[in-house]
Amino acid sequence: MDDNAQNLIVDSARPTPQLSRKMMEPRALRNTLLTGITWAFAIIASIPLFSVIYMLLARGGSRLFSSGFVEVLTALPPAGLQQGGGFGNAIVGTLVMVLIASAISVPFGLMAAVYLSVLDPQSRLARATRLLTKTMTGFPSILAGVFVYAILVTSFGYSALAGGVALSVLMLPTVVLAAEEAMRQVPQKMKDAAYGMGCTRTQVVTKVVLPTGLPGILTGIMLAIAGAAGESAPLLFTALFSNYHLEHLSGEPAASLSILIYNFSGMPFANQLELAWAASLVLVLIVLAFNIVARLIGTPKI
Repeated sequence: MDDNAQNLIVDSARPTPQLSRKMMEPRALRNTLLTGITWAFAIIASIPLFSVIYMLLARGGSRLFSSGFVEVLTALPPAGLQQGGGFGNAIVGTLVMVLIASAISVPFGLMAAVYLSVLDPQSRLARATRLLTKTMTGFPSILAGVFVYAILVTSFGYSALAGGVALSVLMLPTVVLAAEEAMRQVPQKMKDAAYGMGCTRTQVVTKVVLPTGLPGILTGIMLAIAGAAGESAPLLFTALFSNYHLEHLSGEPAASLSILIYNFSGMPFANQLELAWAASLVLVLIVLAFNIVARLIGTPKI
């Protein structure tokens, strides 16, 4: 009998290990205890979130869906004791200012990310820029409004353009850091292969780095847009508020959902309070939509 047959007989004669889990073992008890504690803390942490969502659906949804969905989303805000109305101008103003902010922050953010990740990532300028960008992620939003107020508003007045510039200051760090990280994830072998085929640095960036890192870049852009859509402090100093539809990007105040909520929530009129709750629900849904899109874009395709 050869050695392989003997080993097979010995292995078959060994008792089969017991793989069943014994609940009273110390390791199993510790695992169950820690799992239960984790679930308990997760449920406690989610209570404020679900309570806010419930209040928005109960109070904002009652006005949004019971008194004319189209009217609430398109009509102008009421004044004083007037009934009805809506916040269509605030929705348009918010989308316009976010669009302006994206048009400013995305190109500059992508160019900065290309320099930080591809062109000269280890230079002194790149390290300083990376440090300043990370510092700006904790930049108080109201200071962005004060900065743009001193630069634009004092000379040209409150406007949607000034509001968009203020939001772009807040969006820029998120776009830069997300785009840089996405470009860093591109395998170096792909870049070396492109250089070996005779591609220039510009061609490597436009044909290899940007297309490969596009899902991560778009995810960062969507998250930055979602954050900017809910900002209110910088808009108090730059766009202010208006009860009318936006006609010019500069020279006149512009409405936004966040400032409408701020204004109406402090009024003693039931109609305005209901509109504030409805506007809060719409703003949450807009931010949620951007986050869902960012999640879908950033999910790897298998």
